[in-house]
Amino acid sequence: MRMRMQPNQSSGVRRNRFTFVEIMVVVIILGILATVVAVKLTGRTQDARINAAQSAIANFGTALDAYEMDNGAYPTTQQGLQALLEEPNPKPIKWKGPYLQQGKLTDPWGNAYVYKAGADALHNKNSYDLYSFGVNGTDNQGGDDDITNWGNTGGGAAN
Repeated sequence: MRMRMQPNQSSGVRRNRFTFVEIMVVVIILGILATVVAVKLTGRTQDARINAAQSAIANFGTALDAYEMDNGAYPTTQQGLQALLEEPNPKPIKWKGPYLQQGKLTDPWGNAYVYKAGADALHNKNSYDLYSFGVNGTDNQGGDDDITNWGNTGGGAAN
């Protein structure tokens, strides 16, 4: 870039200054770079959320299996995942919980995980269905971007 020399009226000394066009070119380049970085980071954030939901479902599965081993059955749909944190009512005979150390039962998008047991389960009749609504936040009953415990990894077309 060329800098223009502007004479200083009072001292006769010339100053180096950038032209308006040169400044605008730099601003545009910085804007393009910021956009590229933002797009890349947004994609990574969504992938991280999907991975976090998959990990949470796996952790819930381990806790639910421990609950089932102690009590002979999984929590009912009505008792839900809360039965892993605090003693449900009616109390199971051998409840040895809490089965989870954390109390967060929402997915990375802020929606509650869906838990359906026994006859309420559509995919795992002998155990339970557990899933997150995923990126779009709507209940597709295990389709599209839902992240499930019966094989759908979620993430929509990107996965």
